[in-house]
This record gives sequence, structure tokens and C-alpha cells, in this order.
Amino acid sequence: MAGLTDLVILVSICAAVVYAWLTGDNRRAGFCLAMFTCTGGVMVATLLGDVGLFWLYPAMVTSFFLTVPFVAVVVNSLAVVALVIEDVAFDSHEQMLSFVTTCVVVSSCAYIFARRNEHQRERLERLATHDPLTGVKNRRAMEEELQAAVANYSRNRMPYALIIFDLDHFKRINDGFGHARGDEALVECAELIRRCTRKSDQLFRFGGEEFVLLMPGVRESGIRAVAENLRHKVASELLTPAGPITASFGVSCLDGTDDAESWLARADEALYEAKSLGRNRVVIRPSPVEPGCGSGTAGSPASRRRIPD
Repeated sequence: MAGLTDLVILVSICAAVVYAWLTGDNRRAGFCLAMFTCTGGVMVATLLGDVGLFWLYPAMVTSFFLTVPFVAVVVNSLAVVALVIEDVAFDSHEQMLSFVTTCVVVSSCAYIFARRNEHQRERLERLATHDPLTGVKNRRAMEEELQAAVANYSRNRMPYALIIFDLDHFKRINDGFGHARGDEALVECAELIRRCTRKSDQLFRFGGEEFVLLMPGVRESGIRAVAENLRHKVASELLTPAGPITASFGVSCLDGTDDAESWLARADEALYEAKSLGRNRVVIRPSPVEPGCGSGTAGSPASRRRIPD
């Protein structure tokens, strides 16, 4: 019976590993593995008595590597409660209390380690995906989000708009008042844009004084007003010792012909056009093949005219 139990445990673990390998669903597979190991430990302890109790300790520690700490605590607690209620594996109440105490100590230490590891992982992930100066997401995170937006659009046709904006004549601030004051202006700009946009919108620092704003659920019929409002906010509220700062905006809307690179390239071309036309303006670059963002007016002359100052 003990050999059959071990065989069932081994087959279950192999099945969970194969499932994780084929599907990439590590969270669900990890939970199943934690359940299999702890359940197997309980069964072995029930069959073999106090000799089998020792197999539950590595199973409890393993739970914290396979799933989130809170779930691991629940799984381990259920295993200990099952053994105590069944009361077959223990020779005496003293042995039972000793076993429960040591299980609590092992699980507590593993929980502390798992929480510290989780916090470090979150910190490293934030360092890898966020700009340390402004606190907004960086270019690496932007590339991932653009690809996700393209994939989402291909599945359910959810419209997306992309805005690239660049602070005009920013070099004058750095040269005239120092890079520290320039950094303050970048931080203030990021905070201003976040205040004026929705929680679902994502702001990225593309590099230097250039930012990218990804806006889901926005069509071309509404993006012009949004971009103009942001341009006005920057020009009226972003103040420096050199005076107010303006920004140039390039806008493009996602359509079925785009991938992440072509979508970003069209917005970048629109930004270049806005700067070449005198800065402090919004230029929308529609798709050259089909209307963008689900709007029937994307290719019309009205959508191509430049926005006056």
C-alpha cells in the first residue's frame, strides 16, 4: 500500500510538471504540486506511522517554493489538521504536540523566507521596468505593453491610441539652470500627465525628455481632444525658471495592419512633423492602409490637418 501511494504521488507530480511545461501555467501547476506533496506526506505518515511523519517536513518547505506564501500556509495547515484528526500516525499525545510544534516552526521560517524572497523579486521587477527618476515605466516595459496591445486588438478589436510627446527646447533648461532643475521638470511633467489621464492609461519615459502615453479604448474621434488638452496643460502648468515649457505631440491609432514597431514608428513620425512645423502642436498620423482606432474619419483630410498653436 505504501508503494502504491508513492507511485500515485510520483505520477501526480510528473503530470503537474508536464502540464506546466506545455501550458506555461506555473501558478496552477504549483498549487497542484503543493497539494500532491502534502497530501502524499499525510498518506505516507498514516500508513507508516511515525517513520512516515518525517516526509511531511520537506513537503511543507516545498509548498512555499511552489505557490504563494498564504496558500502554502493553508495547505500545510490542512495537512497537519488532517493528521491530528486522524490520530493514527502518533504513538502518544506528547508526540503529536511535538510534531505540531515543529511543523509550525518549519512553516513559519519558510513563510518568512518566502515573503522576503517575494519582496525582493517585486523590487527587482520594479527596478527593471520603471524609470528611477520619474517613477513611470521605462522603454523595456513599453515594448511589452505595446505588443500586448497589438495582440489584444487582434483578438477583440479593442481600440488603442499612442501618444509620443517631447518637451520643446529642453536643452535650454539643462544648459541655463543645470541638470538638477531639468530633472525636476521631468518629474513634474510625469506627475502632471498622470493627474490628467485615466488609471487605465500607461505613461512611459521613452528617453531623455521624451514620453509615450498608451491609451486603451480611445478612438481617433476622441484622441485629438485628449492630446490638445494635454498640450494645453503642459504649456500652462509646467513652469520653470526659464518660463513655461511647451511640448510637441505625435499621435497614431492602432489598426489591423500594425505591429508594435510600425505603430510606434507612425507616432514618432507624427512627433517629428509636429516639431518641424514649429513645435507646441499635435499631429495625428493615420494608417496609410486603413482607418485607425475604428474611426471612419481617420483617413479624411480633417484627420490629416495639423493643429494650430
